[in-house]
Amino acid sequence: MMDAKAATRSRHTPAARNHIVYTDHKGRKIPYADKITPEPILHNNAGRDTKADSMRNSYNSQFKVGIYGWRKKCLYILVMALMFMMIINLALTLWVLKVLDFNSEGMGQLRIVPGGLQLLGQALVMDSLFASSIKSRRGQPIAIESSRNFTVITRDSHGLLQSRLFLGHERLEVNVPRLEIRDPRGTLLLGASQDSVTVGADTLTVASPAGVTLHTAAQTPLVKAPPSKQLILESPTRSLEMHAAQNIALESRAGDISASCLTTFRLRSVAGSIRLDAPSIYMPKLKSALPLPPSTPHTHDPHHQNIYQLCACANGKLFLAPPHGACAAREESLICR
Repeated sequence: MMDAKAATRSRHTPAARNHIVYTDHKGRKIPYADKITPEPILHNNAGRDTKADSMRNSYNSQFKVGIYGWRKKCLYILVMALMFMMIINLALTLWVLKVLDFNSEGMGQLRIVPGGLQLLGQALVMDSLFASSIKSRRGQPIAIESSRNFTVITRDSHGLLQSRLFLGHERLEVNVPRLEIRDPRGTLLLGASQDSVTVGADTLTVASPAGVTLHTAAQTPLVKAPPSKQLILESPTRSLEMHAAQNIALESRAGDISASCLTTFRLRSVAGSIRLDAPSIYMPKLKSALPLPPSTPHTHDPHHQNIYQLCACANGKLFLAPPHGACAAREESLICR
């Protein structure tokens, strides 16, 4: 009887429980840690399974693997935000490509050609433009426009300034060691340096009504007036001087040469002579002296009434005297002074 009751009690007695409680670093109980751990299942290959493997399989069957709760929501929100930003970036990229007109040949009116870039329209340079060569299309002009000023600078291999071209408000400045202007054949037309200015053209024409003003001196082998024009050398307030190492020639092939002054006009030759070579020499404003009392009577020839003697005073002054008699005058002291 006792054996039967003991067998019945042993048959209804619940299995032994393994109360294994798992907690985190703060001491909080982890879900499913206090549940009954089932007995390890023994397989036919129990010889190769150990107790640790069976307990590990039982723990894995009780715990869920993954992210749950607010962490899962934050992860989904982050993934959605990244996806939204990627879509926005892709849309903006496509919009920029559409606006700038990117294509296989270039961007908009800017084409990539062998040797450089080709611009079919206008270009707006915001800061600086660096290029070795700028050319216009064949048969088309090129225009460079600036709202304030325009400057072109060249430098040597060491970065030092060589030349500078400045085009500003009402002024043009060129800073170069030597300035040269040549024709299409390469002939020098105008050259300027620190020492001299060279005019290589056949004719230098000054169209200004005021003429040419020279503050120091002009050195030239020939001064020539244009056809049907007069040549006037004038110094309104000071003197006019002409110097030459050998000769000075004044020539008028079809007109007159006149020289006028206010006080004294001098012709001086230091080692030579002054020659007046002309078929007629006129001195219309010479003074005429009154004749002296005749010492001997002489007949008056009516054909010789307009003939006079050309006399000279001791100081070189010229005067006219009657054709007969001595070359003297009554008032010689008045004439020769």
